[in-house]
Amino acid sequence: MTLKTLRMMKVNSIVEGLLGGIKLMPTIYPCAYHYLKTDDDLRETAYEILVAAAGASGGLIVPKKEKKKEKRHRLMRKLGRSKSESAESQTHRQPGLVGLLEILRAQLEITESMDIRTRQGLLNAMVGKVGKRMDNLLIPLELLCCISRAEFSDMKAYLRWQKRQLNMLEEGLINHPVVGFGELGRKVNELRNLFRKIEESESLSPSAAEVQRTECLRSLREVATSFSERPARGDLTGEVCHWADGYHLNAALYEKMLGSVFDTLDEGKLTEEVEEILELLKSTWRILGITETIHDTCYAWVLFRQFVFTGEQGLLKVVIEHLRKIPLKEQRGPQERLHLISLRSSVDADDSCQDFTFFQSFLSPVQKWVDKKLNDYHLHFSEGPSMMVDIVTVAMLTRRILGEENDKAMESPDRDQIDRYITSSVKSAFMKIAHFVEIKADTSHEHVLASLAEETKKLLKIETNIFSPVLSRWHPQAAVLSASLLHKLYGNKLGPFLEHSEHLTEDVVSVFPAADSLEQYIMSVMASVVGDDGLDSLCRQKLVPYEIESKSGTVVLRWVNGQLERVETWVKRAAEQETWDPISPQQRHGGSIVEVYRIIEETADQFFAFKVPMRIGELNSFCRGIDKAFQIYTQLVTQPIVDKEDLVPPVPVLTRYKKELGIKAFVKKEIQEVRPVDERKSSEIVQLTMSKLCVRLNSLYYAISQLGKLEDSISERWAKRQSDKINIRRSMNGKSKGVVSNQKNQFDGSRKEINAAIDRVCEFTGLKVIFWDLQQPFIDNMYKNNVLQARLDTIVEVLDLVLAQLCDVIVEQLRDRVVTGLLQASLDGLVRVILDGGPTRVFSPNDAPLLEEDLEILKEFFISGGDGLPRGTVENLVSRVRPVINLIKQETRVLIDDLREVTQGGKSKFGSDSKTLLRVLCHRNDSEASHYVKKHFKIPSSAPPST
Repeated sequence: MTLKTLRMMKVNSIVEGLLGGIKLMPTIYPCAYHYLKTDDDLRETAYEILVAAAGASGGLIVPKKEKKKEKRHRLMRKLGRSKSESAESQTHRQPGLVGLLEILRAQLEITESMDIRTRQGLLNAMVGKVGKRMDNLLIPLELLCCISRAEFSDMKAYLRWQKRQLNMLEEGLINHPVVGFGELGRKVNELRNLFRKIEESESLSPSAAEVQRTECLRSLREVATSFSERPARGDLTGEVCHWADGYHLNAALYEKMLGSVFDTLDEGKLTEEVEEILELLKSTWRILGITETIHDTCYAWVLFRQFVFTGEQGLLKVVIEHLRKIPLKEQRGPQERLHLISLRSSVDADDSCQDFTFFQSFLSPVQKWVDKKLNDYHLHFSEGPSMMVDIVTVAMLTRRILGEENDKAMESPDRDQIDRYITSSVKSAFMKIAHFVEIKADTSHEHVLASLAEETKKLLKIETNIFSPVLSRWHPQAAVLSASLLHKLYGNKLGPFLEHSEHLTEDVVSVFPAADSLEQYIMSVMASVVGDDGLDSLCRQKLVPYEIESKSGTVVLRWVNGQLERVETWVKRAAEQETWDPISPQQRHGGSIVEVYRIIEETADQFFAFKVPMRIGELNSFCRGIDKAFQIYTQLVTQPIVDKEDLVPPVPVLTRYKKELGIKAFVKKEIQEVRPVDERKSSEIVQLTMSKLCVRLNSLYYAISQLGKLEDSISERWAKRQSDKINIRRSMNGKSKGVVSNQKNQFDGSRKEINAAIDRVCEFTGLKVIFWDLQQPFIDNMYKNNVLQARLDTIVEVLDLVLAQLCDVIVEQLRDRVVTGLLQASLDGLVRVILDGGPTRVFSPNDAPLLEEDLEILKEFFISGGDGLPRGTVENLVSRVRPVINLIKQETRVLIDDLREVTQGGKSKFGSDSKTLLRVLCHRNDSEASHYVKKHFKIPSSAPPST
């Protein structure tokens, strides 16, 4: 057994292993392996045919036998050649066909002695055959006749050689003839008997053996020649010799010839003389009955087998080249079509006989191998896609050729086969990562489904970056298919978890974002292929959305509601524990509002820290809860603020001026009973000092001033997490639920509440100063008995101290609002003293200038030379008091006439109402006025002012 045979056995074994048990062309040449026991038999016969073909071209000479060189070649075959020796041998190569035949002899590992015997035998066979071509000889028969036993070094070699030649004749002429037997069928047994007798002759004595062998060879020539010269369709008379062109023998022999194209030093490369070798092999087609189509098919198979063995991608490209040369059925001529149909074989497998066409015999193993690789391309092509491109090309070409063998159109287009590759490989890869994640789960703190989502995303990235660009050449939506399949596979794992997710647990917080991120990525991959419009259709047809956003929204709302209840509790506790002292001279608000913001911001941080999907509804619920918390705080800040009626003393009974003592009577509508202030409220009012009121105001201002920052923070964080999901959400749900809404109005309720509270506290502060703290000097004693005895200037000095205390505590932004409240209260107090000051206040027209002077003093006090309130603001507020003083200035008769006009439905020339006119007349120290209001309004008289 030669090195070539051992190598081929090794190649076949390795390749069959790589094929996963797929046998190498089990139907190609069963006969050859039945009678021709080894590859050596086929290889040696193939070389003999090559020599005959070369002889037909006139390039056959018999080299001189060099024993030393023969020994050296044997040593080289055992030890292998170095590249330098190879280069040296090529340098000394003989030119032309002679040199090429020498290369083939070396490639096929034919000994020089066998080469010389073969050449000499064929040349001897041509003696006397004028006009006959060497490739028309019945080569095994001629060699049997022309080569004697004496030319062999030992009997064993001769017997093996003779057995091979006889077996070849039996295979070519009887077992697998290219032409039917016809009338010669009766001579088949005769032919077999001759084969047997030739073999038996070797057991006879030399003389008897020679006689029997000679007679048998003479008879064999007659019978074998008649068999080989049976004409087939298209044969020319005199050029017929059918002995090696029957299928499957010809395919087996040609495959051995094709094996000589590989470099013996690098089996993944073609030898430099490959083109010359193939051209010489073409000259054997006449003997073997090979056509262009058969050649391309056989050569593609030989190259592919060598590729499987070596992994050399360059061979695969040559395979593709020759597969593309194989014509489709409609491109073949009628004769070739019929010939290829006739090339069939069958093999027994699993107690059944399976029939194969020519193409199926050679290309089915190729198809099975590439299908196996592509059905798990993630495993086999993980290092890069370049090899995969060629493998898919081979798969599609073999599929096209084999698809025609059923005499019907292909059942499905190429993209359906790509579908199957993607489905099989993606499922296999997903199962592997799922198994890997489950194993890793014991040592990982992350939930299995969260890890699986990340691994699935990585798998899809590999798919889209490496494999989809390759597969999309045959399937434009390859990435869509793999993405949708992974969506389904992961969804099957995720479904049970979603069904049992009721609360925002650690597992939910881990799994939901990972699953949603995976779904978003899957959608983006699909959108990159089909666009947004196509994605809408695909989502409806191929995907069942995880609906994580909806499920997540439910559990998030549960968390939000529970958390907001806690926030309200914490806010109430912070407000109730507040002492309303400023934190520091720089931070003049209370500590409670800082605590409230801390609580709310921590809650917001927790809310946005959850990476689970959320809709705008969850955000709105959260913001409404925060808004409510601020309103609760505001209500608690203003809770001690009593109503104006509880703070302002009741208006004294309206009386008319009279010198008589006692009050005679009163009018129901104009008289109000004095209400005693509730002791609890009185205590609360006393505790509301100027400092504490200012701290409350400062706290409210801090609350409203920080709302904008909180809104911006919430809006920005929401926009950031939603911006990438808008288009995807629209495709999945039919509408965009993730659109970033305007969050700038989320806390308008709080703003309105806080502003109203600030106004209320400012009003209360002014009223408390005037009607509570300064009640005695202002409300009770100013202008008492007469204007000159208690002017406003004494009150202004006290107000100055109050303002100084107020400005020390109140924040700059609220100063004018609080001072305005004090000004309004001061003016209310002044009007109260003038119109409802009780029986101790009486005025005459002569008092009007004094009142105007006091009003001017009050105005300038609040303007403070430009350091106080704006002059325009003060003027507007003071303007409502001037008409009252103007009435004081008028004569009694004028006022009476004006009141009479108004009571009769007319209009006051002073722009006043009857109520104001009546009160001015009641406080007029004038008998005419007293008499008028007594007569017409039944106003009781008051005691005269004491002196």
